[in-house]
Amino acid sequence: MTRQPDRILPGVVLMLAFCVLAPLLDVSAKLASATIPVGQIVTARFVVQGALMAPIILAMGITLWLTPRALGLICLRAVFLILSTFSFVAAISVMPVADALAIAFVEPFILLLLGRLLFGDEVGPRRIAASCVGFAGALLVIQPSLAAFGYVALWPLGTAFFFAFYMLSTRQVAGFMHPVAMQFHTSWTGLLMCLPVMFVANGTGWQHFDPVMPQGVVWLWLFGVGFWAALSHMCMTYALKFAPSATLAPLHYLEIVAAVALGYWIFGDFPNVLTWAGIVVITGSGLYIIYRERLSARALSVSAAKA
Repeated sequence: MTRQPDRILPGVVLMLAFCVLAPLLDVSAKLASATIPVGQIVTARFVVQGALMAPIILAMGITLWLTPRALGLICLRAVFLILSTFSFVAAISVMPVADALAIAFVEPFILLLLGRLLFGDEVGPRRIAASCVGFAGALLVIQPSLAAFGYVALWPLGTAFFFAFYMLSTRQVAGFMHPVAMQFHTSWTGLLMCLPVMFVANGTGWQHFDPVMPQGVVWLWLFGVGFWAALSHMCMTYALKFAPSATLAPLHYLEIVAAVALGYWIFGDFPNVLTWAGIVVITGSGLYIIYRERLSARALSVSAAKA
């Protein structure tokens, strides 16, 4: 179905809202990580996000029935989201949000290569070269971070890797499930996976898993993790309803700008010259891949029209 031109603007506005709101999730998680274990923060995300999504599901009248195949894919999606979120929160508990986010932005390059390996997607040498350049940009960010924070600087690579698999599993589910239902199901399945870990870890002293009782304003930070996750991803979901992904994809890199601004305002963190160089290389490589994807899609469209 062709989108009406006047609906592109709401899509762009919603995508810009996502770019501003998503880093608030990261800021909330970083603030909470001062006293709360990483695993507990991840669990809080699913608790709050699921609670917020439940009335939306009821109001929209969306069916919650899952086939065995759909349940399996949702569980797989939840596993990858848990691992991705855990890796990122573990990183930003120590290092600046913008630095971690810049490294995690190699995810589109990983997704491109996985699409080629797992689904046989056509990937030309130019896009492969751009992916290699993007990884080189990530190394520019990792190198000073590795020196300053140790091996925790590698956690965002785990985020990128697991989020790429999360996107691939989303690709499998999106064809037959409403995106709002997808978010809700991922929330409750993720919660069911996290709670036993928290129960077993209670009192063990495990650094990232032994839960503690939040105090004072920390409750607000934990709520913020789930609240901003739900709100930002709803913005992205509906942005894609109004505007094509090819239009919205370049805007996603503005999330780094918002992360830098919030990191400087709240934590006093500001990327150094080498980190900025890495951000520029990663962003430039990502935008080039998006450009090549557009050319490829256009060529396929012309070919199909001639046929």
